[in-house]
Amino acid sequence: MAGQIGSVLAVLAVLAALAAAVVAVLRLRARRGIATTMQRATYDVLHTASLAAEPLRAGLTPATAAKAVRHLRTLVGAVGLSLDDGEKCLAYDGRGGHHSEQLTAAAQRALTGRRSIVLTASDLPCDRVDCVVRGAVVAPLSGPDGAAVGALVAVADDHPAPGLVQATLEAARWAGSQVALAELESSRERLARAEVRALRAQISPHFIYNALTAIASFIRTDPERARELILEFAEFTRYSFRTHGEFTTLAEELRSIDRYLTIERARFGDRLQVRLLIAPEVLPVGLPFLCLQPLVENAVRHGLSRKPGVGMVSIEARDAGAECHITVEDDGVGMDPSVFGLESSDNDDGQHVGLVNVDERLRSVFGDHHGLVVETAPGAGTKVSMRVPKFHPQVRA
Repeated sequence: MAGQIGSVLAVLAVLAALAAAVVAVLRLRARRGIATTMQRATYDVLHTASLAAEPLRAGLTPATAAKAVRHLRTLVGAVGLSLDDGEKCLAYDGRGGHHSEQLTAAAQRALTGRRSIVLTASDLPCDRVDCVVRGAVVAPLSGPDGAAVGALVAVADDHPAPGLVQATLEAARWAGSQVALAELESSRERLARAEVRALRAQISPHFIYNALTAIASFIRTDPERARELILEFAEFTRYSFRTHGEFTTLAEELRSIDRYLTIERARFGDRLQVRLLIAPEVLPVGLPFLCLQPLVENAVRHGLSRKPGVGMVSIEARDAGAECHITVEDDGVGMDPSVFGLESSDNDDGQHVGLVNVDERLRSVFGDHHGLVVETAPGAGTKVSMRVPKFHPQVRA
């Protein structure tokens, strides 16, 4: 009996060993199917490049250079690597850091001549017996206008081979493109701020005059109403002239519009009717600052103010899945669509500059398919629509 049991156990042990071997072979084949050596190498390069790209797209500073330099050295395959701005070494990684002054001087020459430089051991004298530096490759980084904004310096432990030279040049060209993207993004943000300032200058003077005139008319006849209107006016102007943030929420924009309409109703009385239909779930949606208010002001100023009798302004914001659909509609005088367009703000009396501004900013942030849609005809009023993504990586309200 004992001999039989021993035989069974031996067989089970053999089967267990075979099963383990089969599992190991299957796992090995699975790994080979998922990633070959070439695929793994490609992944490693792309992953390292993405790690370097993120800080560089914030601009070339000591802080961003310190985050990117290690990944750039891995891409190039150098024993040491530095990023310079032409005046000083922003960051260094690897061996040979004691040559930073010599390397910075070489970077200055490369930037002045706008060409790459290959250094040999004779260009980098050193009295350290343990120094591994035998050469370096210096390559300028070009900004968006082609001007050199910095230099990438790759250090070699032998005479710089052609492979290191080519890798350094390509890495510098790629890093320069990332810095250029940072400059373009900064320019876009400056342009957006300038457009907001221009919009404030365009919409504010006439509204301020009309608002103060309306408030003045209540000072003697209804002082309490005048006081309330002054407070509404103060809150409206504080929001409109705020200096922080390129974006806001739909809720904040609607609060400001409510103050605007309160003051305008003081002017127009019962002639101005307002209808709101707002889905609560879209109130937190982020959108460019002052992109809804000009639509409402346009409806009142260019639609109802020229219409005899009562006029209606309708504001609607609907939940449409991944988007928020917003419309501002009036039953005012309308206009001939053949003479109205959003492609240019040039017109005789300055009308619709606010709509053109909003259309351009929406397209700049969300893409060309997210511009304004205007429907109008003489005597048929005007309807302006926009589609705003509920979530967008550039929007931080």
